[in-house]
Amino acid sequence: MSKAINPVRLEIFHNRFRSIAEEMGVALKRTAFSPNIKERRDFSCGIFAGDGGLVAQAAHIPVHLGSMPLSVDSAIASTSFSPGDMVLLNDPFAGGTHLPDMTVVAPVFSKEEKEPVFFVANRAHHADVGGSAPGSMSLSETIFQEGLILPPVKIWEKGQIKKDLMEVILKNVRTPSEREGDFEAQFMANLTGIRRLKELITEQSLKEVQTYSQALRDYSEKLLRRTISRIPSGNYSFQDFLDDDGLGTEDIKIDLKLTIDGEEALLDFSDSAAQVKGSINAVRAITLSAVLYCFRCLLPPDTPTNDGLLRPLHVKTRRGSILDAEHPSAVAGGNVETSQRIVDVVLGALARAIPEKIPAASQGTMNNLSVGGIDPRNNQPFTYYETLGGGMGASREKNGEKGIHSHMTNTLNTPIEALESSYPLLVREYAFRRGSGGDGTKKGGEGLVRELELLCDAQVSILSERRRSGPYGLEGGNPGKTGENLLVRNGSREKLPGKFAREMKKGDVLRIETPGGGGYGPKEA
Repeated sequence: MSKAINPVRLEIFHNRFRSIAEEMGVALKRTAFSPNIKERRDFSCGIFAGDGGLVAQAAHIPVHLGSMPLSVDSAIASTSFSPGDMVLLNDPFAGGTHLPDMTVVAPVFSKEEKEPVFFVANRAHHADVGGSAPGSMSLSETIFQEGLILPPVKIWEKGQIKKDLMEVILKNVRTPSEREGDFEAQFMANLTGIRRLKELITEQSLKEVQTYSQALRDYSEKLLRRTISRIPSGNYSFQDFLDDDGLGTEDIKIDLKLTIDGEEALLDFSDSAAQVKGSINAVRAITLSAVLYCFRCLLPPDTPTNDGLLRPLHVKTRRGSILDAEHPSAVAGGNVETSQRIVDVVLGALARAIPEKIPAASQGTMNNLSVGGIDPRNNQPFTYYETLGGGMGASREKNGEKGIHSHMTNTLNTPIEALESSYPLLVREYAFRRGSGGDGTKKGGEGLVRELELLCDAQVSILSERRRSGPYGLEGGNPGKTGENLLVRNGSREKLPGKFAREMKKGDVLRIETPGGGGYGPKEA
């Protein structure tokens, strides 16, 4: 670190930047309309330098934050910004992840500069963005079936919302009032970030704020380089398989060859499977995000999270593969399901180098559930979307956490009261799934059971994984139990696929049993 950088002030700026991102998140949560954002907190906020690099983030969702810099880069490359502008985008092939994740980027100007000195951005998962199925998370075969595609486009211009564009968006979704309310919350979050950054610049000077924003990125790079240098240099490999794409392709390989070379790491995913017909393809931004998350986990919790962490990491993918899909492949599930398997593979490779620091596999899925139809209480369309927690993998030190969202997601559950109030659904059971964690010296965490009764006819979609192979154990630990999706109708149970879309009837009960985490170490006699 340069002698000109005061370590105490560096920590102060770290917390100032992070607190601004956290306050943006509070504004978004408190003003949002949908339960998915207000209750589950399926959103993320960050602060970016004038060059688009991530400076600070709130403790939100890893799969959002690791990929959001590419959205900011895309907005910068395609837009001439003026004060009061905001850019909206969701195109996975232009910096996005999947279509429900709407990203809003806004510039921060200072009095001394004609170009933006910082950017603020937030990403929120909208419960419906059009497409062939309610919730926009279904068994699609092409991105055109998944919803409205937005390249970087100004949604605010010089302080005024572009009403014609908003009208186009709202005409293409099933729940326009809910979407409009959530967009307003995203705009307010960015305005909060802009105001706080301008206050910081006025208080400390632009030069000082920019100097320490760069210093934080350099500091994070230094910490990760030091951490990588403590991993034994060498070549490590690991592979795992996605269950299927829901359209006939099974055992979809994700292959990693990891090379640790001094202070740097090369992650080569080139031998992974080709992109598939179904919607579990991941764009490169997702792969980068998962890699960043895994290496961030090796660092102390208070390490600044920014783009400096990517500098020692070199990620190689193959265009047209499951981890670097090309347009117009379907990608709705890549963000939620494939990202989790990338984490399993990266951590599996690292476990061969530093087994004492790496846990067994967690549930390896987000258990995406979408339900849509006409609410009989008001004769209006509704779309319910939720991801469900499961078991975390055990580690050398402790048992895995039970019934929790893990790795690339950091959302909460939808409280039963909020769910039943907002949707024509009845929660019949919500409990831990006893016995689902893998045995070992340390036991994997238990999954969840969620039973929902439909109070009207509805279209139901599920994208889930780990229904055919359980999350792996480590060092002799047993795998976690696989998940199950079940339809209960007239007292009989029908086992459902891991990925499906179908019409269901009023009175049908959908039962989802999520996977447990893998165990660590041999079970004691």
